[in-house]
Amino acid sequence: MDTHTQYWIDLAEYDLETARAMLEKSRYLYVGFMCHQSIEKLLKAFWQFTYKNLPPKTHNLAYLVQKIGLSDLPSEYIDFIDELDPLNIECRYPEYKDEIYKKMNCEYSQAILTKTQELFAWLKKRFY
Repeated sequence: MDTHTQYWIDLAEYDLETARAMLEKSRYLYVGFMCHQSIEKLLKAFWQFTYKNLPPKTHNLAYLVQKIGLSDLPSEYIDFIDELDPLNIECRYPEYKDEIYKKMNCEYSQAILTKTQELFAWLKKRFY
């Protein structure tokens, strides 16, 4: 595996661990944000692995999935990506942050983290 791909994988793993830490500290808004970040970086690793060039500077998970061509991605993960996508950009802006914060309770955050870990494992298997 090339060093650029490994770089993205390492960052993705770090962000997933940060999501776990945020859940432990009841920082629920950041659980969603870091889950998004971990999947985004793992998709960028997959881009690097597949195309042997730097991934696009985007935070849009659905766009990355489409451009990478993950045609075997199960529909449950496609739906989850649609759920995860707004937790990156929208949680940063006041007009969206309050709405997202309302739903990011302990139970929902745990569910987001669990689904992220499952998707993460599914994606990571594609490298080996």
